[in-house]
Amino acid sequence: MTNASICAIGDEILIGQIVDTNSSMIARSLEEIGIKVTRMLSIGDDRDEIIGNLEKELSVSEIVITTGGLGPTKDDITKAALAELSGSGGYVENPTQLGIIHEILHARGLDVLDINKAQALVPDTCEVIPNRLGTAPIMVFRFGGDRFGHPSTLYSLPGVPFEAEGALPDIIVDIREHYSLTSIFHKCVMVSGLAESALSKLIEPWEDSLPADMHLAYLPNQLTGVRLRLSVYGGEKAENERHIDERFAELEPILGDRVYSHSDDTLQNALGTLLRGTGMTLSAAESCTGGMISSLITSVPGASEYYLGSVTSYAVSVKANVLDVPPEYISRYGVVSSEVAGAMAIGVRRLTGSTYSVATTGLAGPGGDERNPVGTVWIGISGPNGTKTAKRVYKNDRKRNIERFTSAALDELRLFILEDLRKQR
Repeated sequence: MTNASICAIGDEILIGQIVDTNSSMIARSLEEIGIKVTRMLSIGDDRDEIIGNLEKELSVSEIVITTGGLGPTKDDITKAALAELSGSGGYVENPTQLGIIHEILHARGLDVLDINKAQALVPDTCEVIPNRLGTAPIMVFRFGGDRFGHPSTLYSLPGVPFEAEGALPDIIVDIREHYSLTSIFHKCVMVSGLAESALSKLIEPWEDSLPADMHLAYLPNQLTGVRLRLSVYGGEKAENERHIDERFAELEPILGDRVYSHSDDTLQNALGTLLRGTGMTLSAAESCTGGMISSLITSVPGASEYYLGSVTSYAVSVKANVLDVPPEYISRYGVVSSEVAGAMAIGVRRLTGSTYSVATTGLAGPGGDERNPVGTVWIGISGPNGTKTAKRVYKNDRKRNIERFTSAALDELRLFILEDLRKQR
């Protein structure tokens, strides 16, 4: 299998001034054609660092892709470093890229300066793939087996994300022409309501039974739960898919409804799948989640078919006056309580006329109250067959607590609706 390294060049990445989105984008494109990315790194704008790190990467990977450091200013030193790395004897002008530079700058009403023309100069050791979206050309350096112990290719891409993305199709074509590629097949199931450690313990016998050529990854996320990904490198795609499906099927009796999707999915999409086309509708009453539940539900295309709306009842007065939460519930049990959560869910369901509703009341932080520690949430779910509540306690910062509250509420709602649908069958 062909291995690749991806290197982002630029001090702005190392100091956190910008986020490197290029590397993940490139990795996805390489994975699709069967190239395994084994390393990613960021390198500062230093000649010795660039040369030294790229020599290491070329010694362990057949393909190295760099982004950044190709601009017209003096701090962009990647081209000079690559010239030295490749043993260039000088620079040559690429007429195609020079023409593109003229077109781009003239379209912007700018003069073509010498500093701009210099971008069309490339080391005489490289091949050029024209960059139609920007002024810096894509440079390709090929090394024989004697230099790094195996034939290798270095692709130098501009750092501007839309230019790097635009260059990828040409890079993929070049890779296909020069490398014999094998397949990589991944498939996921999404699991909710279990922490990564608890899930690992629960499915340990299943995991231990996986064949040696099948690799399992746990990918937790605050909002979507744990993504279990099985991967097989090499072989036929159809056969690999069948084997992975067989293995995932073995999880059904172990995890049951905790598996909410057999693809890389979200809880809000899973809810949409349950409700779409049924005529059933949904509403929300949010306190501690501040509208996040509603935002996620409405992020799904077509959610208007089943989602009616929400009340962000942050203040006690809104809970009482809009959702009709009995004041004695609040005084007797506290705002963060099973009674208030249930009443909020009933209130918003009555207000909107929805089939189902979900409500949250909790303490995201930084402080708790006399009844509940910080990180406590009560979730209320109401439907035609009754109302239920659930309590969760998390120990995170405010932002993560809100995300966990939201995820737990969506999951409780999903399980509640699933149970109702089973009763109707």
